[in-house]
Amino acid sequence: MTESDTVIRAVRPGDEAELTAMIHELAAFERASAECTVTESQLGEALFGPNPVVFGHLVEVDGQAAAGALWFRNFSTWDGVAGIYLEDLFVRPQFRRRGLARTLLATLARECVDNGYSRLTWAVLDWNVNAIALYDGVGGRPQSEWITYRVSGPELSELAASSPA
Repeated sequence: MTESDTVIRAVRPGDEAELTAMIHELAAFERASAECTVTESQLGEALFGPNPVVFGHLVEVDGQAAAGALWFRNFSTWDGVAGIYLEDLFVRPQFRRRGLARTLLATLARECVDNGYSRLTWAVLDWNVNAIALYDGVGGRPQSEWITYRVSGPELSELAASSPA
């Protein structure tokens, strides 16, 4: 990052509108706009409510929200310590190729090291070759032996209904 007027910081109340907009921009980039329903109030509660479940960092360039990362802590039963799962990292198109994504990753790596966390984990769509190149370049390694699963929507409700109580 060469911009002297570039600031990376933890998100704070008031950032919900920009972060929500970025999430919707990311959904459009990932060809999944119809699936993205998050609102500013939902994000505000998740970030700043009494029991925060997500954390974030924002990059500002010339006072404009240029990039953001949302993450949460996970836990490694094998290591016995927490880690960070990077849920979303997004750089707005006009701010790409300036090192902002790499700087966000480095910031999260610093968060891990400073807090004794054992790892930084994320997922990437298999067609996002630019992101994959970046992730390879920072020492990330695909976990090809693992298959990610998700249950949601009606299937989640059906599974929950099968629970004894």
